[in-house]
Amino acid sequence: MNTLTVGAAQPAALSWQRLRPWLLPAAVLLMLLATPWLPAYPLSLLNRIGLAALATLGLVLLTGVAGMTSFGQAAFIGLGAYAGAWLTVGADLPAWLAPLAGSPWLALPAGLLLTAGVAAALGALTLRLSGHYLPLGTLCWALALFSLFGTLEALGAHTGLANLPAPALGGWALDRPERMAWLIWGALLAAGGLSWQLLDSRTGRALRALNGGQAMAESMGVPVFRMKLAVFILSALLAALSGWLYAFEQRFVSPAPFSLGAGIDLLFMALIGGVGQLWGALAGAAVVTLARDWLQDTLPHLLGQTGNYEAIVFAGLVIVLMVKAPHGLWGWLRHRWPLPARRHGHLPAPQALPARPLPERGRRVLEVRGLTRRFGGLVANQDIDLDLHAGEILAVIGPNGAGKSTLFNQLSCVDTPTAGTVRFLGQDVRGWAPRRLAAAGLSRTFQHVKLLPAMSALDNVALGAHLRGRAGLLRSALHLERSEESSLLAEARHQLERVGLAHLADQPAGSLALGQQRLLEIARALCTDPAVLLLDEPAAGLRHQEKQALAALLADLRTQGMAVLLVEHDMDFVMGLADRVACIVFGRKVADGQPAAVQADPQVQAAYLGAEI
Repeated sequence: MNTLTVGAAQPAALSWQRLRPWLLPAAVLLMLLATPWLPAYPLSLLNRIGLAALATLGLVLLTGVAGMTSFGQAAFIGLGAYAGAWLTVGADLPAWLAPLAGSPWLALPAGLLLTAGVAAALGALTLRLSGHYLPLGTLCWALALFSLFGTLEALGAHTGLANLPAPALGGWALDRPERMAWLIWGALLAAGGLSWQLLDSRTGRALRALNGGQAMAESMGVPVFRMKLAVFILSALLAALSGWLYAFEQRFVSPAPFSLGAGIDLLFMALIGGVGQLWGALAGAAVVTLARDWLQDTLPHLLGQTGNYEAIVFAGLVIVLMVKAPHGLWGWLRHRWPLPARRHGHLPAPQALPARPLPERGRRVLEVRGLTRRFGGLVANQDIDLDLHAGEILAVIGPNGAGKSTLFNQLSCVDTPTAGTVRFLGQDVRGWAPRRLAAAGLSRTFQHVKLLPAMSALDNVALGAHLRGRAGLLRSALHLERSEESSLLAEARHQLERVGLAHLADQPAGSLALGQQRLLEIARALCTDPAVLLLDEPAAGLRHQEKQALAALLADLRTQGMAVLLVEHDMDFVMGLADRVACIVFGRKVADGQPAAVQADPQVQAAYLGAEI
């Protein structure tokens, strides 16, 4: 069954879906065919736009997709430009680099390799920062690299490196702007196409989860820091490629174009074009380049004097645009003229994913002893003991503020206990990363729904299957993982069907009602193929029929041998479903046993009726 086709009822949408990816390449091809008849200055503008768009595309991936702000993109452009120029014409090259001398094409991979190494080193330090410290960290090393370009004599210091040779393809020398335009815009289209394919993949979902969903992504098995470092290096490589093209288009390199101000301009381009839209990089680069050029020509005539007035006017225009179109020009256009929802491309028939063998029914899968969590003088959990067995549903109840969610965070390794032990399938998991625990077979939902609202329901659920795939960034960008992707999406659709949301697979998760979003989280957790499922208030926001369907699903999971531990306030839901109930009051467990016995316990009744215990 191909679950990813659009359906016969929407032939127009299907035709547009197939046609849409070819519109921009066709427009660029027509533009390039016209370059022999363009004057020199428009050609120069055209090439500047292409170069800026290529570097801005890296920022869109880093900032718009992955949610990390960097002021250092221009410094990476300089690194690529200087590496290419120095390896081609630099004096006193080391003997082991001598074979690269004089060849721009050999200097390209060497420069990219150097940039990747520098980006990996800088990212390993900088990406551990969070909040406003991250952009401040990128600002620091951007200033350091810019100063380095103007200081090293081998790089020509402030005078730079000149007389770079023109690259050649066979006997075709790229020594004129119209010829370099083919190389620049070809590189931009290739980078944009590969980025588009990357985001339409398992790796792309993980990258998008970095933007506001890192804790959730880690619990679903995504290696968050590794993904942050990967997109940081990818962004730097796109900037370095832009720098190499710039160096051999200008045939000259000096430090000025790679200043901190240039890095801020690139951020403006990303914001103006639409920081979350891939082709917003092109829109932003075109608008900023053309607007600055027009203001530089026009303002002196209007004001009757020269000066840097274009910077003042441009800053005001940027502020107005951010107020009127906060999602950028591309986002504004998509809002005014919405396109059909993007669906996954044609995929091969899915293969069933291997399923985890569940523990023998009745085996103790989760053992908690003496669990204590202190936050300074506040004791959130104290000396809690719990046992959970395969094929059992255990409900944890208690009034608001009792410490139930803190307990959940410790059981799922999101938080670390102050004292006590948590053993999962016989292993002490204290200090484990949530990703390791997810790989071992424990998955969870959250008290406050953690979804990626702009992604479809299907993609949100498929994020749960991240550990069940193996394709990395390169295979994803080249779409060499289509068979695996088909299986992951088929599994996600199956889990959507189990929770009754298959008809909403292509809807943005943020457009669903709260109850549907909670069911979506359950489907995502089931996609990890868990042995133990932790559900934090799964029935909150659900209607009566939805609660009945959820109870039937959990009962079916119990029959299959899965262990379920849930926190819930709906006593009717709990008492009709759970095999055992544990009650926590003020961080202490006061009761544990059969639902009826716990419900009749005086301490439980006192806690819920407000009397003293």
